[in-house]
Amino acid sequence: MSRSPRLAVRGILVREGRVLMVNAFAGSDALWCLPGGGVEAGADLADNLVREVFEETGLRVTVGDLAHVSEFADPDTGFHQVELFFHVEAEGDVVDTIDPVVSHRGWFDAARLAALPHKPDTISALAFGPRGPATCAPLSRMVRV
Repeated sequence: MSRSPRLAVRGILVREGRVLMVNAFAGSDALWCLPGGGVEAGADLADNLVREVFEETGLRVTVGDLAHVSEFADPDTGFHQVELFFHVEAEGDVVDTIDPVVSHRGWFDAARLAALPHKPDTISALAFGPRGPATCAPLSRMVRV
């Protein structure tokens, strides 16, 4: 079973040496990711990212440079997602939202992130490493939790 890939955008928000992460699956904190989500057709990528981060965290972000492109697929279901990661800036505090998926949010330094189950594996380098040209990771298989 195969279908067209889903396009998603995610924001890399770092404050005081910690990166903002959210749970990846509804009601579970077994896997974490950067805030963001699916792109709506006809809307600018940056506008989609602003909307998604606000829905998941209550933060209004300013979108910066593209940092990374990652993709994953589930051969059993045909699901395939391409994710574009952008550096973002924001003011204010994270708040609980009524997002149907995100129920856990947290700020993680490099050491805590290393111990946290998260995807993609490049988040630490993107958040805490030097900024350079955008990178692209090979296709990975979907993680089941």
